[in-house]
Amino acid sequence: MKKGILGRKLGMTQIFDENGKIIPVTVIEAGPCVVVQKKTVEKDGYDAIQVGFDDIREKLANKPKKGHFAKAGASLKRFVKEFRLEDTSSYEVGQEIKADVFAAGEKIDVSGISKGKGFQGTIKRWNGHRGPMSHGSKFHRAVGSMGASSSPSRTFKNKKLPGHMGNVNTTVLNLQVAKVMPEKNIILIKGGVPGPNKGFVVIRNSVKA
Repeated sequence: MKKGILGRKLGMTQIFDENGKIIPVTVIEAGPCVVVQKKTVEKDGYDAIQVGFDDIREKLANKPKKGHFAKAGASLKRFVKEFRLEDTSSYEVGQEIKADVFAAGEKIDVSGISKGKGFQGTIKRWNGHRGPMSHGSKFHRAVGSMGASSSPSRTFKNKKLPGHMGNVNTTVLNLQVAKVMPEKNIILIKGGVPGPNKGFVVIRNSVKA
């Protein structure tokens, strides 16, 4: 069964398994989330639920957003996301989704906005090789060949050039839930997840597991 939850990355730490082995984990504040809207095949053409997370003050929401949440009977939320599900019959508008929707050992995919790196050169952005560092070469961290000048007299598409790096939606696949602490709304995920601390993340079932 497909399922998902919204959360906030709090940072990384480590825990010990039953054999005393250290497991590096990312701490996620997962929920509680509230179902804001329910979509059905009959009305919308597909089954999905719209979920909100993280309360905000009234002055931070515009009039359409206030009306949307008032219709659901829910408090205003900062982060709203839609999950397409095979069956939405078990969900109702206003229902809470908590961290215990996942269990230890489950495989998940985590999406988040990666850390922004600003404008970067080809070596950092694309793992390019630098030139020799001797004084005579005068070629150290440059882009490299741009292609023939006579034909085709242009740079090919997808040429790896300097530019903006990071700050894009990134998904890490096949991570594992190490531990769930429902009383604290905490999910510990083995390994790292995209984004900075306090960044929002989306946790779903693994599509490859």
